[in-house]
Amino acid sequence: MSDTTTRGIRIQVTSTYVPEQSSPRDGHYLFAYHINISNIGEDTAQLVSREWIITSADGEVERVKGPGVVGEQPVLPPGGSFEYTSYCPLKTAVGSMHGNYQMLTADGETFEARIAPFTLAAPYALH
Repeated sequence: MSDTTTRGIRIQVTSTYVPEQSSPRDGHYLFAYHINISNIGEDTAQLVSREWIITSADGEVERVKGPGVVGEQPVLPPGGSFEYTSYCPLKTAVGSMHGNYQMLTADGETFEARIAPFTLAAPYALH
């Protein structure tokens, strides 16, 4: 579990291995990650874009940038929240992800809400 807050934007992440869509023999591991973004601050903010840094067990690093999340750019008023689930394929049974969301306040200020690192691991991969 990953849990961090930046300027009132709290980001909680849990990840799970998806064995039915993975093929370890072929070096294909699929992980789901569920994110809950909540505004525990006093200012309305919109999630405009995302950046992920994905690292596999063999040290391969991939950066993924794009607008919004799951096709949306949610606006989070104070007390508001947004949840979604997405997926990450890896070539190894273990890896990690971290990154940030670019946020835009109602008065036009931008800031990066940090997503703390979290582990992607097949159940048998870690002791």
